[in-house]
Amino acid sequence: MTRSGTTGNGPAAPPAQADSGTTTARAVVDAFGVVTGWSEGAQRLVGYRASEVTGRPATVLLADGLTGPALRSVVGTSRWNGTVNLRHRDGHLLAVSLLAHRRESGPAASHEWLIVAPMPPSSPEFDEEHLLGWSMVHSPCTMALYDTGLHLLRANAGMERVLGLTEAEIRGLRVSEIVLDPESERTERLMRRVVETGEQQHLRAALRLAGDRHESAWSVSLAPVRDGDGTVRGVLLSAHDTTEEHLARQRLALVAEAGVRIGTTLDLTRTAQELADVAVGQLADFVTVDLLPDIDDDQELRAEALPSPVLLRRVANQSVLPGCPEAVVPLGTVAVYPSTSPAAECLASGEAAMHQVTVAGMAKWASEAPERAEKMRRFGFHSVLAVPMRARGITLGVATFSRHRHPDPFEQDDLLLCHEITARAALSIDNARRYSRERATALTLQSSLLPQRLPRQLAVEVATRYLPATAQTGVGGDWFDVIPLSGARVGLVVGDVVGHGIQASAAMGRLRTAVRTLADVDLPPDELLTHLDDLVNRLSAESDDPTGSAADIGATCLYAVYDPVSRHCCMARAGHPTPALLTPGRPPELLDLPAGPPLGLGGLPFEATEFELPEDSLLALYTDGLVEARGRDIDEGVDIMLKVLGRATSSLENTCDTLLRALLPEKPDDDVALLLARTHALDSRHVAAWDVTPEPEAVAETRSRATRQLLEWGLEDASFVTELVVSELVTNAIRYGEPPIELRLILDRSLICEVSDASNTSPHLRRARDYDEGGRGLLLVAQLCSSWGARHTYRGKTIWAEQSLSTG
Repeated sequence: MTRSGTTGNGPAAPPAQADSGTTTARAVVDAFGVVTGWSEGAQRLVGYRASEVTGRPATVLLADGLTGPALRSVVGTSRWNGTVNLRHRDGHLLAVSLLAHRRESGPAASHEWLIVAPMPPSSPEFDEEHLLGWSMVHSPCTMALYDTGLHLLRANAGMERVLGLTEAEIRGLRVSEIVLDPESERTERLMRRVVETGEQQHLRAALRLAGDRHESAWSVSLAPVRDGDGTVRGVLLSAHDTTEEHLARQRLALVAEAGVRIGTTLDLTRTAQELADVAVGQLADFVTVDLLPDIDDDQELRAEALPSPVLLRRVANQSVLPGCPEAVVPLGTVAVYPSTSPAAECLASGEAAMHQVTVAGMAKWASEAPERAEKMRRFGFHSVLAVPMRARGITLGVATFSRHRHPDPFEQDDLLLCHEITARAALSIDNARRYSRERATALTLQSSLLPQRLPRQLAVEVATRYLPATAQTGVGGDWFDVIPLSGARVGLVVGDVVGHGIQASAAMGRLRTAVRTLADVDLPPDELLTHLDDLVNRLSAESDDPTGSAADIGATCLYAVYDPVSRHCCMARAGHPTPALLTPGRPPELLDLPAGPPLGLGGLPFEATEFELPEDSLLALYTDGLVEARGRDIDEGVDIMLKVLGRATSSLENTCDTLLRALLPEKPDDDVALLLARTHALDSRHVAAWDVTPEPEAVAETRSRATRQLLEWGLEDASFVTELVVSELVTNAIRYGEPPIELRLILDRSLICEVSDASNTSPHLRRARDYDEGGRGLLLVAQLCSSWGARHTYRGKTIWAEQSLSTG
């Protein structure tokens, strides 16, 4: 005899219950194969009483015993089913279909098998065909049966309830004739496919049924109905109402959309508008966003501190109707909200306020805010939901959602959804508010640190531009400067501190101050950058980041000194972009200037290079933001800059504007500093120089030459002071310096007297005692001149004194 069966690991069997009849044969076999339970149905099936079987091996009931393959098919499974041959008590064989469940028994984690077998009923109690029909009619599912021509044959009670029609009223009609909706036609196409292929089809449909106020969602299954030969004789339509799940998915999708669309920028107004745009349509018909007029004080708004009436500034609105005709308050306007309004109520309580518009409520609104009441009445507002906008403990304003086209009033799920997207928008608005304030502070700081006006000097004609980056990038640390130096020279500076924000602006201010201080002592460009590099290293060591470690400060800088007398320009750079030069009659080019390391690396040298520039040469100093742009190679930016410089006009201001238009995108990603300088030269009409013999007698002769030169320049009024200055400076050079000695007079916007010698020792002001014979000369020079000082060169030093011609 043979056995056939299958095993599985399905769910555990239900607990054993007392056998209340004889329609099922049940037996229990323990882990050792011994029968421990026997039902009355089992006795009827095989003829053995419980006393004859209990305690004996179950194998005695098998016609052929238990073979090895059968044992292996049971091991490790939780359920087994199959057909076995049993031997009846009277000796005949029975082919029985068994289902065996493994279950735990006892505290020792042992197991046993519950074995069941169906018993054929002695006589049928009812017609199974009738039962099958009744099951369809009374099924909790919405079902309908169609023939192969897609005409309705049967509809159960659920389908009748959904359609609002009886089976008799729709028998013989097609789906597209019962429900007029595009989804009905799609359903019929799939029903034809079921008839043609015999394969099940599934679809999700959203439609508005007759008599329903809102759309409903359905999950529809279409299954073939076959006869005994397998021929398709009809289509069974089974539909499940998934409206709640559909609405939940829509809410989740709206939350996800809000996360993507709200807060795309750091612009407060745009963020508020994004909230209104997201909510209109699916959630509300009209949305307004109103903020407190002053939300920059970081004070939490409390109910007892709420002013009455409430003042709010409209920053955004949106409607399902073009042009937002429902709006009463124009954008940007501060309006008064009565204490009974939804916006004021939610601000006072700190909780959302949900209102259904009633006749009594409309009458009250008409007395307090007639314009709003008139708009609500005209457009048919019936439900309003106001949600406070709070972020980080600060109340920012209120978002109000209204419905007049959507037929359903707001519900609790809608309130939770409005809370969610409003909270996201409030956080983004607070971020924008904080950033705008920090950006304004940084811009103010940076503006105060940049030159407010350029100094008057004749060495170069200068035009400058500074453009901060976009709001998303933040204010950077770019700067420029023009520094008058002794001897009618001028220092030109452009620098860039790495990073953005207030910290970068503050670091820029410190570096700019340091450059001016170092320039005042007439350090050469390479030495100045060396000292500046040391300063950056000290600043980095003093600045700590939030983790407690030193915060690195990086910067680049270019420093150039131009002398209009010699027309020499000496410059050095620390990792800064190469300056461009346009000389008369030649195309523009980048100067061959050693790059040098960026400031802050420490210990690396800087190299200065000197150029002789023809008069009317044009120097372009800039930061990397001018030539670098997203999506464009820096070399391409440099080429564009050189082409623009090649077409430069006599107006440096126009050239600056042309450069910015040609190189910068609409919203630059980085700060830009630009300095254009056109060089001038001081010829013999403005400069006079004499060699001085290192003897005391030469003082008088030198003084006479200076006086004669002043007469030629028409500066007789400056003769007295100039004679005193020349006498003092030349005498000191002869007495304490080393030859060669030279006197030079320069006529600029002021009169400059310079005495140079080969010594490196500098004179110092000191207070002479009553009986001292010397020590008063430099004090006298300092009192008579607007400024004086000393500068060192590779050939010695120069003592200079400058007189203001207006007071000469």
